[in-house]
Amino acid sequence: MRIVMIGTGYVGLVSGACFADFGHEVVCVDKDQSKIDALLAGEIPIFEPGLDELVARNVEAGRLAFTLDLAEALPGTDAVFIAVGTPSRRGDGHADLSYVYAAAEEMAPLLPKGVVVVDKSTVPVGTGDEVERIIRETAPELEFSVASNPEFLREGAAIDDFKRPDRVVIGVNDEHAEKVLAEIYRPLTRNESPLVVMSRRAAELTKYAGNAFLATKIGFINEIADLCEKVGADVADVAKGIGLDSRIG
Repeated sequence: MRIVMIGTGYVGLVSGACFADFGHEVVCVDKDQSKIDALLAGEIPIFEPGLDELVARNVEAGRLAFTLDLAEALPGTDAVFIAVGTPSRRGDGHADLSYVYAAAEEMAPLLPKGVVVVDKSTVPVGTGDEVERIIRETAPELEFSVASNPEFLREGAAIDDFKRPDRVVIGVNDEHAEKVLAEIYRPLTRNESPLVVMSRRAAELTKYAGNAFLATKIGFINEIADLCEKVGADVADVAKGIGLDSRIG
């Protein structure tokens, strides 16, 4: 399938390179001239073990390309992944979605019929609804879908996490989007990685719920570590003792 990845930061570049390694045709788009120049020269602007070899192999095979020109990349594409930054805003701490919405506005008049637009960035619940509204406002006659596909990558192990995930979460509101994303991720489902299909809003919340739960676990064991110091216990022993409970993990 043909995929356009908007954003060549950590998530966008790793995801784009891995999709290309699955055999898809991928074009990564970015507005940062220096990033695109570096990538075209074979230089990787971020550090991730194995990423340089992965990118080089797929560029050489003709499956991975980089460009500044979104209009050049979009014709004939099956799916457009939005993987731009959503930093916390100063003042209120809310996610800054301006880059996500700007991407939606720019792509709207250029999208081909039947395309699936996928939020890969970490975004609040309801962002997909707004992306859909923005595109429909500009292209009211266009047949398209908007989906959510949150990432769960760890820095330093991102390629392995992408290719051997615990699960792939896709949030869709129509059968066409589900079919396209299932085809994109077919190489993983062949390897028995579960494809968890849910509504778009549920997928958006799943990312935040997962982050919150992991933070809760870390905060809890840190509190237990403090308690262990006071009572003379080894926190590693306590962690093992509770971790072997299948209800806790």
